[in-house]
Amino acid sequence: MLSVEIGTVAWATIAFIIVLILLKKMAWKPILQSLDEREKSIQEALSSADRARDEMKKLQAQNEDLLREARIERDKILKEARDAKDSIISESKTKAQLEADKIMIAARENIQHEKMAAISDLKNQVAHLSIEIAEKILKEQLSNNEEQKKLVKSLMDNVNLN
Repeated sequence: MLSVEIGTVAWATIAFIIVLILLKKMAWKPILQSLDEREKSIQEALSSADRARDEMKKLQAQNEDLLREARIERDKILKEARDAKDSIISESKTKAQLEADKIMIAARENIQHEKMAAISDLKNQVAHLSIEIAEKILKEQLSNNEEQKKLVKSLMDNVNLN
């Protein structure tokens, strides 16, 4: 069977303590140091990821603000364009109406002038025809000598009465 002797246990314990001391002096410091470095690098990576996430949130918020401002600016430009269009259309309508009114006034004046000219021409023609008719009637009435004397006498009587 197996028997355990105190000397062997003592030597094994001494050897274990020596190995433990050697490991503590030689291996544990580098192992703990590498674990600390690894922990620091993981912590730095996590904090860097947090900073990156925060920066992304800020950038996203800025992008949304820029988009909102761009939409507002676009709406403002479109409103100004619509207002300008309405103003131009209104101004054009007003100018067209004024021009149409001027043309109507000029046409009415032209019609009035033409009417007056036609009336004047008609009066001249009527006067000319009246004179011709009167001339023909007088020639016919005055062709007889007795008729001429009667007419002269009646004209003289009229002159004396006035």
